[in-house]
Amino acid sequence: MSAEQERLARVRLSHALEPGDAKVADAVATLGAIRTLDELLADTESRPQLVDRVHEADPDRLLSMAERQGIRFVTPADAEWPTQLDDLAHGQRVQGLGGVPVGLWVRGPMTLGELSASVAVVGSRSATSYGFDVATDVAATLARAGAPVISGAAFGIDQAGHRGALAAGGGTVAVLACGADRVYPAAHRELIEHIAQRFAVVSEAPLGSSPTKVRFLSRNRLIAALSRGTVLVEAAIRSGALNTAHWADQLSRVLMGVPGPVTSPTSQGVHEQIRRGGASLVTSGLEVLELVGASGEHLMAVPRGPERAHDGFSLQEIRVLDAVPVSRGAGSESIGRIAGVGVQETERVLLALAGAGLVLEGADGWRLVAGAGRTGGT
Repeated sequence: MSAEQERLARVRLSHALEPGDAKVADAVATLGAIRTLDELLADTESRPQLVDRVHEADPDRLLSMAERQGIRFVTPADAEWPTQLDDLAHGQRVQGLGGVPVGLWVRGPMTLGELSASVAVVGSRSATSYGFDVATDVAATLARAGAPVISGAAFGIDQAGHRGALAAGGGTVAVLACGADRVYPAAHRELIEHIAQRFAVVSEAPLGSSPTKVRFLSRNRLIAALSRGTVLVEAAIRSGALNTAHWADQLSRVLMGVPGPVTSPTSQGVHEQIRRGGASLVTSGLEVLELVGASGEHLMAVPRGPERAHDGFSLQEIRVLDAVPVSRGAGSESIGRIAGVGVQETERVLLALAGAGLVLEGADGWRLVAGAGRTGGT
């Protein structure tokens, strides 16, 4: 069988199948598309509707129709096939969903091979202003670092992720639950068309198909599989974004969660992922880059407060410093008694503190230098 026949068989299957049909996907992975197609057509009783759709499919017509709309069909035989999708062959099947797609319909100039360093940004459709701003900032930081941002073009966090990447001049890809020739949601037509013109809009669903609940679930596994890691920004306990998080976990991708206010229902799902250890807590795009990057790449410095003159002092030196008065001077004996330190050691410490510019000795004894302040509490 020729490579072209295998390709056409995949087109027919793509047109006939519901996205994420794990049974057929596994058969294609094992037997190839042509033999799988033959076996489907020979078994007219098990899945008659699927067989009817296969008979309806004219692969040459479908490819011509796609080409007229600037859409290409990408299979594992193509150079641009994102090999990270092959991990879906080993991922868990959830209610019959799973497996490597037989092919992807792609609209836009960006090749899918450019997504090896991509990161998904997903979350609630009902995003708060906090969540929207954080998702935008995270996506912009990723884009500036050369990591394309993947999301689903939905309202809320998805939209913020795409817009953040675009505003930073980086790449972004929208993975849709409808056909690549459709726009959903309709209110995001301008955004989706812009992504299609400059980057890529991707779908496993047949051309012309509408989004359904099951197609959203199938779409989520692609978002997780295409990405090196998934950032969850605002997701309620029953949020659909948690399905993407589940797939990321199943595929051993890095799962990250941005915390929100503990009183916010919109962040409860994220907090639960973090609490159970499923997601790493992140608060910025730089922290995301550190987690998804190669070993030694994008390493962040440990956050520290401003350095103070007494940083590195021993406990005894801190006690002496805290015992030095602010307004009226005191002798070394009095200071040592308050600090619980011997006189000789107190005098040694006071001289060291004077050298650091923290205390000075006057006619009435030792006092703090103006503005030096105390060491403070914990």
